[in-house]
Amino acid sequence: MAAEDLPSEFDVVILGTGLAESVVAAAFSRVGQRVLHVDRRSYYAANWASFTFNGLLTWIQQHNEESQPEEAQDWSSLLEEGEELLYLSNSDSTSISNVQVFCFTSEEDEEEGTLSPNPPLTIEEEPVAADEDAVKEISETESADRSPDLQEEFSSLLESKEEETKQNPEETTEVEEEEEASQTEEEGPGTDQTSPSTAQSQSEPSKKKISYAQLVKEGRRFNIDLVSKLMYSRGSLVDLLIKSNVSRYAEFKNVTRILTYRHGTVEQVPCSRADVFASRQLSVVEKRKLMRFLTSCMEETEEQQAYNGRPYLEFLCDQQLGDNLQHFLLHSIAMVTEDTPTEEGLASTRHFLRCLGRYGNTPFLFPVYGLGEIPQCFCRMCAVFGGIYCLRHSINCLLVDKDTNRCKAVIDSRGQRISCSHFVVEESFVGADRKRVATPTRFISRAVLITDGSLLLSTSDQQVSMVTVPPIAAGCPAVKMVELCPSTMTCMPGTYLVHLTCQSAGSAYEDLSPVVTRMFRTPESRDQENSPSVLWCLYFNMADGSGLEVEGHDLPSNVYVCSGPDGGLGHEHAIRQAESIFQKILPEEDFCPPAPNPEDIIYDGDNTSSSTGGEEEEKEEKDGSKEEQKEEEEEEQSLQPEE
Repeated sequence: MAAEDLPSEFDVVILGTGLAESVVAAAFSRVGQRVLHVDRRSYYAANWASFTFNGLLTWIQQHNEESQPEEAQDWSSLLEEGEELLYLSNSDSTSISNVQVFCFTSEEDEEEGTLSPNPPLTIEEEPVAADEDAVKEISETESADRSPDLQEEFSSLLESKEEETKQNPEETTEVEEEEEASQTEEEGPGTDQTSPSTAQSQSEPSKKKISYAQLVKEGRRFNIDLVSKLMYSRGSLVDLLIKSNVSRYAEFKNVTRILTYRHGTVEQVPCSRADVFASRQLSVVEKRKLMRFLTSCMEETEEQQAYNGRPYLEFLCDQQLGDNLQHFLLHSIAMVTEDTPTEEGLASTRHFLRCLGRYGNTPFLFPVYGLGEIPQCFCRMCAVFGGIYCLRHSINCLLVDKDTNRCKAVIDSRGQRISCSHFVVEESFVGADRKRVATPTRFISRAVLITDGSLLLSTSDQQVSMVTVPPIAAGCPAVKMVELCPSTMTCMPGTYLVHLTCQSAGSAYEDLSPVVTRMFRTPESRDQENSPSVLWCLYFNMADGSGLEVEGHDLPSNVYVCSGPDGGLGHEHAIRQAESIFQKILPEEDFCPPAPNPEDIIYDGDNTSSSTGGEEEEKEEKDGSKEEQKEEEEEEQSLQPEE
């Protein structure tokens, strides 16, 4: 839809396409509200986005360039009597800082690997936007000023399954063939699309180092997330995906193992019953103690309550658990610090244990093609039910009624006045003087690595690993690490994509480079000959969305603010925030009710009546409960990840 064709009135206008905003948009559209969803950026999901390698280089370049503040235009001519203007922020650059890039591989195949702190950012002659179109399902015909009409795109998605898989069907097939070839043939050359050096790196014992030129050439095989999270199998996001039937728009993989860094080595953490009894790291006595503890902590007891307010580590020590078990329970199962209160540690342990076994031996799932797919899945649902989408389009200011302190309308970047009943906005578009945040502002340190191997070799090269790294020194933060293999469609064959996250104590490089140096091979590493090599890495800091207060903003009463990603491993913060906004506006409506399956939709004229209709209806009523039970089971299975 062209900007000039936008309707002049909506029930809800939403600025920003992050996870919380996208869930809110889907929820409103599903219950019949008229939704306009816009974003100033040229891509979906804001700080929740996933990029191809080439797209990420463009994103880095944009953040390294000094953005000139835009002059606020005078829209007073659109004011009506009793109204005043409230301008929004022109820039969202404050949420990302301290961006640093390092390349530790050769720029060409024939060169030796050297440190290249500033690799070239001009990648290919074809625009990066085309790369993003192939992964993000954005129309190839979108103009320079506007996003494609998502309503048309997603309506056609329901009519044809080919529309969902049109992006990379050949590439997907090629990658699967390459993976099968690497498993069945010791020195297989791979498919025709694979470069010789990539195939050799997978098959030869002394593998050839992948060059920067190869990373650029295969850049569209990468889907690199700005934020690193996992989906708890019984967490709020998975429950919402099943309930709303949005899970049909994505595919998922199990996180296959939990690892931890201890005494200079990477070890696998036994967390399920099968893992505990198969573990060679634990003695028979330790296995019994661990199983007894995991069973007892599922229910709250008076003994546990006596430790409320005391450190969780103290509680574990008093349970007569050895150092091995204390480390696993504290850092890899509860994933808390030594000073965490016992009640919080036990709650985290219970949540971890409840999520075990639903889809695999670990509590976690990961979406194929990256986390950036999840906000887009909810955008699809919104568009299917009538929501209108515009990228590279913004809301410049709000028109506020002086008497009621309510937003009556918004003015978009084209100067069009659009009336609305409610306005939802991403926090980065609200001026610092008008929003209430925690003091001092909290940040997350992030690192993204492309490596040439896994941290812990195993019989399978398709492991998806969650790695916990305790503080390596006093005053250092604990680090959560996620290692993704090529079968997640986030990296090219022969490489692994590694995400590191921690609470910021300094810049991302200061917080995370010591961990990278210890666990991987870089020019600064020592005695890391058996560790995987880092080919390319990115460090940056991101604002912690959990620091945004829920209430107390200096904004109109019908304006609601959504925060960016928080530092937690799961998605509870964003989903809880989206549901809270929905309930404030429509307290009587169900939040994200199930969307019908395409085959269940009855169009006008398809439902014909006959004299025998009554008998058929009676039979349907008798079988109704069985069908409903079957539908619930199918929805549960729709989220079943690939092995």
